[in-house]
Amino acid sequence: MKSEIICVGTEILFGDIVNTNSQYISKNLNELGISVLYHTVTGDNPVRLKEAFRQAFERSDVIIATGGLGPTQDDLTKETAAELMGVELVENKEWTDKLYEMFKGRNITPNNFKQALLPKGSIMLYNYNGTAPGVIIENEEKTKAIVLLPGPPFEMAPMFDKSVLPYLMEKTGKSFFSKYYMITGYGESALEHELLDIIDMQTNPTIATYVKPNGILLRVTANAENKESADLIIDKYEKIIYSRLGDGIFANEDISIAKVVLNMLKERDLIFAAAESCTGGMISTMMTENPGASNVFYGGLVTYSNDAKMKILGVKKETLEKYGAVSEETAIEMVNGLAKLSNADVAVAVTGISGPSGGSEEKPVGLTYIAVYYKGQTTVKQANFASRRKMHQSRVACEAYNMIRHKMIEDK
Repeated sequence: MKSEIICVGTEILFGDIVNTNSQYISKNLNELGISVLYHTVTGDNPVRLKEAFRQAFERSDVIIATGGLGPTQDDLTKETAAELMGVELVENKEWTDKLYEMFKGRNITPNNFKQALLPKGSIMLYNYNGTAPGVIIENEEKTKAIVLLPGPPFEMAPMFDKSVLPYLMEKTGKSFFSKYYMITGYGESALEHELLDIIDMQTNPTIATYVKPNGILLRVTANAENKESADLIIDKYEKIIYSRLGDGIFANEDISIAKVVLNMLKERDLIFAAAESCTGGMISTMMTENPGASNVFYGGLVTYSNDAKMKILGVKKETLEKYGAVSEETAIEMVNGLAKLSNADVAVAVTGISGPSGGSEEKPVGLTYIAVYYKGQTTVKQANFASRRKMHQSRVACEAYNMIRHKMIEDK
C-alpha cells in the first residue's frame, strides 16, 4: 500500500512551527508496512491545496493530511478534499451536540459549527483534545482514502493512534499489538545506545522511541495473530529492556512521572510540597495539571531570590554567603525549611543554574542540587543537566519526581 502525507499550514512554510506531524505519521505507517512516498507542505491556499490532493490521489492509495480543519476562513482542508472527491458537506448532528457541550457556559460563535460539517458518507474521527473532528473520505470502490487530521500534535496523535491505526490495520490485513514503557533519566541518544543492538536487528517486533516533555516513550510493536502470540514475541525484548533500563522505567503507558508520583502519594496517604528556584514553578505545574492533585499537594513556593530563600524557607544568610545559592547546603536548608513550614510528609527543593549565563568554572551552567525530605529524613543529589534553559528546567523537575518515586518504592 502506498501513502503520502500532506501538512497544511502557512505557519509551517514561514518556519513559525516545526512540522513534527510528518515524522510521527511516517514512523507509524512504516511500522504497518505502508510505504510513504512523499511529504508535502502547502499553505492555506485552496488552489495549491487542491493540486496537492489531486497529485497525491493519482499516485497513492492513502493520503493523510494534517491541519486546516478549524473554524476560521482559512481552514480549507476539508472543503478542498470534499470538492476533489465530489461530495458535499453535511451537518454531523453528533458533533454539533458535542460542540454545544464543549462550549457550555461560554459564548459559542457561529463559525464554530463549520467544524460539524463533514463530507457526505465520510467516517468521523473523534477528537479527544479539540473542537475539530477528523475525517476519512473513501472513493466509491473503497480502494483509496483521504484521511484528514487536525494540525496540533496533541490533537493529531491521539486521533491517529485510536482511530486511524485500526482503520489502516484492517486495510492491510495485519494485526499489531504494542507495549509501552515510559522512561526517565535518559536522553534519546543515550537510550538508543543502550538498546542499539536490538534496535538494529528489529524486524518483528519493531521498536520506536518518542521524546515527551517528561521523558521518553518506548514502544515495542509485534505483528501477530492475537495478543497472546504478540506477548510471546515481545516478552524476549521486554526482559532485555528491563535488565538494561531498570528503575528508569516508571510506567507502562503514556503518562507523566508527576501523575505516577501523585497516584503513589494518594495510595500512601502522603502530603507533598515543593520549593523551587531554578525550575520556576515547573514542579508545581506538573503536579497540578493532573486531576486529584488537591488530595496530595499542599502547595509550591518559587523562592527564586536569596532574600526569598531566607525569609520564607529560613535558609541561613551564612549558608548562602559561604556556599552560595546553588549548593548542597542551601538545598538541604530549603527542603527542611519547607517541611517545617508545610508539615508535609514529602517535600522537594531544587536550586541550580539553568543558563545560558550565570555559570563559572567551579559551578558550570547545568549544575543542580535536588533535596528530598521524606518522613523526617533528607537526602540530596547533585547533577549536571547541561542543556537549553527550558530543557534544563524540565529535566530537573522530572528528576525531582523520580527521586520522590524511588523514596516511596524503598519505603515498602
